[in-house]
Amino acid sequence: MHQFGTFNLGQPILPPTFVRQFLLLLAIGLFQTPALAATIQPLDGIVAVVNEDVIVQSEIENEIDLLMPQLQQSGAAIPPRPELEQQVLERLILKRLQVQRAKMLGIEVDDATLTQAMENIAARNGMALDELQLTLESSGVDFNDFREDTRMQILTSRLQAQEVAGNIRVSEPEIDRFLATESDSLLERREVRLQHILVALPDEASPEDIRAAEQKTQSLLKRLRAGEDFSRIAAANSDGRNAADGGDLGWFAMADVPVLVAAPARQLDKGEVSGPIRSPSGFHLIKVTDIKGDDPEPITQTHARHILIRTNELVSDADAKRRLSQLRMRIVGGDSFETLARANSDDTGSALKGGDLGWIGPGDTVPEFEKTMNSLAPNDISQPFQSSFGWHIVQVLERRKQDTREDLLRMKAVEAIRARKAQDATEIWLRRLRDEAFVEVRLEQPEPDDTDNAN
Repeated sequence: MHQFGTFNLGQPILPPTFVRQFLLLLAIGLFQTPALAATIQPLDGIVAVVNEDVIVQSEIENEIDLLMPQLQQSGAAIPPRPELEQQVLERLILKRLQVQRAKMLGIEVDDATLTQAMENIAARNGMALDELQLTLESSGVDFNDFREDTRMQILTSRLQAQEVAGNIRVSEPEIDRFLATESDSLLERREVRLQHILVALPDEASPEDIRAAEQKTQSLLKRLRAGEDFSRIAAANSDGRNAADGGDLGWFAMADVPVLVAAPARQLDKGEVSGPIRSPSGFHLIKVTDIKGDDPEPITQTHARHILIRTNELVSDADAKRRLSQLRMRIVGGDSFETLARANSDDTGSALKGGDLGWIGPGDTVPEFEKTMNSLAPNDISQPFQSSFGWHIVQVLERRKQDTREDLLRMKAVEAIRARKAQDATEIWLRRLRDEAFVEVRLEQPEPDDTDNAN
C-alpha cells in the first residue's frame, strides 16, 4: 500500500483485496473507527465547489470514516487532521468530477448491479448480505456509506474503462520484452523462497529506540536497492535467527507463508525487496528470492465441423430437426459433409469452409454444443441437437492435447502491461479532468509547519 501522501488518486477507497482483511480486523477488534471513539457531529458547510456541484464537510467526515481502517491496518503514516482533510477533499473532488463525467456519457450503476456486487463482497467473506451489514454497522461504518462507495467504485471503473483503458494498445515487441524479464511473475504462485532481515526492538522500546531502529532499517533498504547483496547485509546486520544463513527462510507454500510477510510474498516480483514491515519484535525487510508457479495443464482441443439451421417464423424446431436428420443420413450414406454444409448451413462464417470450425478448446462454444461435441469419438456425427443459436449436427474430425503455457503467458503479459499503462494514463486523465473543471476550495488551509520553514 502506498503512503497516504502518495496514493494513486484514481484508485477506489476500499479495493476488493482489502475488504476481507478489514472485516477480519473488525471481528477481532484490532481497531476502532472514529465513530466508535466519539460521536461526530458533522458540519455541513460547503468546503468546495466543483463545476455546478458542491462538497460539504460531512462528506469529508464520512470519507475519513471509511479510509481510517485501511490506513490503520496497513500501518501507513496518518497525517495531522488538517492535512488529512485536505487530501481527502482532493479525492472527493476527483470522485465528483468522475460522477459528472459519467452522467454526461450516460454511464450509471443501477440498484440491481450494486446489490449483486454487495452480495459478492459478502460471499467472498463467508457472509450473507445482512451479516455484512451487521458487521459493518457494529463497528461504526455506516452501511449505506459503504454501499454508495461500492457504487462509486463500479461507476469509476466503467468510466475509466471507456475513457482510458479502451485507448491502450499493447504491441507484440512489448509483450516479448516483458516476457524476457518477468514471465515468472505471471504464473500463479505455488511456492516462494524468502530472505529476511530483522532490526530488533528491545522490550518496552522507547520512542528513541523505535526511531533508531527505523532509521537503520531504512539505511539497509537503501543499500539493498542500490544493489548490495542481501545475504551479506543480513549476515552482518540482521537480528533474526537465520542471519548466519544470509537471512534465508527457505521455501514456503503460499498457504503456509507467515501472516506478517503474506503481502510481499504475494506481490513482489522475483528479486524484489519489501519496504520496512513493523511488528512487536522490530522492523523487517523481506526479499522474494525465487518463485515456483503452477504451469497450466495441457488442454484437450477438438477439430470439428457442423451444419446449423436457425429457426424463425418460417422454420420451426421440428422443421430444423427434420432437415438435419435428412442431411445426416446423406452424409452417413457417402455424401460430402463440406458440400452439404456450404449449401445448407446458416452459419455463414463456417459454411464457406465446409462447416469447419477449426480447433475448439474448453469454453470456446456454448455449453450445449460443447457437451455434444465432447461425447463424440473422432469421425462420429451427432444426432440433431439444439443450442441457443439453433439446431446443429456436428462431426468430430480429430483431437489433440495442446500446451497452452505460451498462449497463457502472452495473454497475462498483455493484461500486466495494460494495467501498468492504465495506471499512468488514468493519472494523466484525472489531472486533465481536474484542470479543465471549475473548482473552488473553501476548506481552511492547514497552518505551515514551522520546523519545515526553519529547514
